[in-house]
Amino acid sequence: MPASVISISGRRPGAYVLLEAALPERPVRNIGVLLLDPATDRGWLKMREGYDDIAAEEDAEVFAALEEDVRAQIAESGAEAFLRSLEDSLSNVLRITDRQSVEVDSFTRVLSQLYSDHVETVDVHRFRTHVPLYTLRAAAGRLGEEMPVDAEDWIPAPEGMKITSDLFAAHVVGRSMEPRIPDGSVNLFRYNPVGSRQGKIMLIERYGATGDTARYTVKRYTSQKREKDGQWEHTRIRLEPLNPEFEPWDVEPEGFAVIAEWLRVIE
Repeated sequence: MPASVISISGRRPGAYVLLEAALPERPVRNIGVLLLDPATDRGWLKMREGYDDIAAEEDAEVFAALEEDVRAQIAESGAEAFLRSLEDSLSNVLRITDRQSVEVDSFTRVLSQLYSDHVETVDVHRFRTHVPLYTLRAAAGRLGEEMPVDAEDWIPAPEGMKITSDLFAAHVVGRSMEPRIPDGSVNLFRYNPVGSRQGKIMLIERYGATGDTARYTVKRYTSQKREKDGQWEHTRIRLEPLNPEFEPWDVEPEGFAVIAEWLRVIE
């Protein structure tokens, strides 16, 4: 990865509860984490994959079916309303802890960390199950102040996706790429893309005042070329927002570099 990126705070408030199994004649066990984003009323849920080691067969089947039911109820009523219903009506067998506040940069990352801390350890297999999350705060709207790039953590990769060592995750801040890329979202990129860039969304490095600093933005890349003396040269390179409220701008070939291709929103 390059040496520096723009600095924009990506932290926002969240809240979480632990789901507990309180079975007769068995110790109380944490079986899951529900993490809330109060700003969007979304809920992020992670529960144990199996319960045979902490519950009898009949109870294990009930707990195994719980995750799908919780997700369905969150989708129907919203995370806050669902959590209030849990707080009002839980049985003695299924309990939740009091709400705890937490600062969140990536809900995927924080959920995985809370689960590992309170339920069971999550194995992180780099570039197999997880991709690096960088402190990159790509400004989807304007270029900003520079900062060093570091791997904050490793976050779970999207399910079903083939993971390679050229993938990484980063925050995109700003509204110029909405609605496709929401402000503050965590996104997946492929470093050093090959092939045509035309019409693709790219992470662009714009060179700074010195040779080892740069600033970054995410935009759709378009260009026009002409043939001159048997070779093709750019006559125009334009970085375009998707949000019509923002203006595109032209860049000179020597003033920027394409660092990565945007692949998808993770969260």
